[in-house]
Amino acid sequence: MRIVSICPSNTEILAYLGAMEDVVAVDDFSDWPQSVQALPKVGPDLSIDMDAVEQLEPDLVVASLSVPGMERNIEELERRKLPYVILNPNSLKEILEDVHHLGVMIGREERAAEVTTKCEAIQSTYREQASTLEHLKTLYWEWWPKPVFTPGGPNWLTELSLLAGGRNLYEDAEQASVQTDWDDVRRRNPDVVCMVWVGVNEKKMKPSLIRKRPGWDNVPAIRDDHIYPLPESLYCRPSPRLFYGLQKLAYLLHPTVFPEPFEDPLLKCENLEK
Repeated sequence: MRIVSICPSNTEILAYLGAMEDVVAVDDFSDWPQSVQALPKVGPDLSIDMDAVEQLEPDLVVASLSVPGMERNIEELERRKLPYVILNPNSLKEILEDVHHLGVMIGREERAAEVTTKCEAIQSTYREQASTLEHLKTLYWEWWPKPVFTPGGPNWLTELSLLAGGRNLYEDAEQASVQTDWDDVRRRNPDVVCMVWVGVNEKKMKPSLIRKRPGWDNVPAIRDDHIYPLPESLYCRPSPRLFYGLQKLAYLLHPTVFPEPFEDPLLKCENLEK
């Protein structure tokens, strides 16, 4: 097959399915696995060059609706009558369903079953371990600082938080993405701040910016210096890489309870390109 992926999380799913040999182009933000560096790029995920996509004569374009504005890509794919599939999961269960669905579509159902089985096993192990904890730390996930965006109840980070021995500060929100403000976050008094600014490398996220916020001095996360810049690629993309992010987060929150992860356990799936 000739496959074009126009979203980083979709590219990652294709990698776990062992299908990178069939991928002929990706969006500009796809950066994993390493082999994507050699592939043609068709533009940023919100502004895909559909002329370039069409010229590649794809058998399948793996599209997404995970970010507002991506619907324009779908409209253009429809107009050009290019074959496509849309992935738009919110929960871990839906992510694994997408892995299975895409695996069936591209003839890699067995590989999809292997990946989903391993993910479910990791999920089960961490759920059991988290259930032994007496205290779950409240986590404020900061997707963007101004205006403030954070994941709500339906987002996978709510599930990931629980599996890692924490609780999403906005798990009560009905929306998958919540716009709020610094005062509301302060009133909710988080134990931990997880900085995962979308599109920003964690080395460029400075905890000092959080500490300077008015009235935040007595927030437990600031007082106890529990402000963690994290790689958004492991927490903000709906792909199996989230399960690696889970293990890193659990060890960060409860190092005496959860094991230190050394590598992505799914890399052991045969033929996955690193």
